[in-house]
Amino acid sequence: MDKLFFETDKEFYSIGEVSRIIGLPCHTLRYWESEFGALRPLRRDSRHRKYTGKDIDRIRKIQELLYKKKYTIEGAKKALLDGEREKARQLNLDIGTSSAAVSALKEVKKEIEAVLERLKD
Repeated sequence: MDKLFFETDKEFYSIGEVSRIIGLPCHTLRYWESEFGALRPLRRDSRHRKYTGKDIDRIRKIQELLYKKKYTIEGAKKALLDGEREKARQLNLDIGTSSAAVSALKEVKKEIEAVLERLKD
């Protein structure tokens, strides 16, 4: 199904709905949840899994690594971890080289400290 389907339709999806969207059996999704730390759907009080659009994107990435690129489970884990590290590194570079971003973050920090001070009173 089209990526746009789950982004605009609703906020949370059951494991059965995700299974139909992705085209994989529910037991595969549950197994991947146990293998890939990045895949952690929310749990309701009833213990039912509730997947978000971001979870579905992760599942599609795992599916691509395993089925299209033929990675092993361990290779896919490493690839996902490397991707997350690269994103974090890029974010650090973006923030570190932008004095405007640093100034904005310092201003936000001051505002948060002021709110915390008011809450103590």
